[in-house]
Amino acid sequence: MAAMHCLALSSSICKFRHHHHSLSALVSLSSVPCRGIRSSFSGMSLQLSPPKRTQNVGSSHLSSPITMMVKPAIQFIQGTDEQTVPDVRLTKSRDGTNGVATFIFEQPSVFDSSGELGDITGFYMIDEEGVLQSVDVNAKFVNGKPATIEAKYIMRNPQEWDRFMRFMERYSQANGLQFIKK
Repeated sequence: MAAMHCLALSSSICKFRHHHHSLSALVSLSSVPCRGIRSSFSGMSLQLSPPKRTQNVGSSHLSSPITMMVKPAIQFIQGTDEQTVPDVRLTKSRDGTNGVATFIFEQPSVFDSSGELGDITGFYMIDEEGVLQSVDVNAKFVNGKPATIEAKYIMRNPQEWDRFMRFMERYSQANGLQFIKK
């Protein structure tokens, strides 16, 4: 409203004070003082209609938040998805307060592109809720060439465990993984 008040004072809006239909949707002009204010504005006045609001049946909200769907992905270099699907092993404490997820990637694609895109900076699990990350990443070499990457993600409370499981459910659906209890 303050910005509109400034606009009214610095333009020729005051000429249209009595023509309420010209700018009534923009600002109520009855509260704008217009004593002797002149402007060099010689443009064209616009008539703005009030914004149309629709209300969903059974909802008190005029609009709903937009949810972006992100394909679940794992990255070692931010911005570059890992194409190799890992073997994932989960362990959980007996009392359920913490757990560890170990990811083993055989011949990961990050080794093909790491020279061009940069160094491995961590282990990132990305989905529509955000990013889970770890820096516990180890590469294993065979005959001087990289062969596997092992990454560990530690969950220190039940909320982190639940969040990880939601990521894994999305990731497994997107990549055809299935859970096998041993």
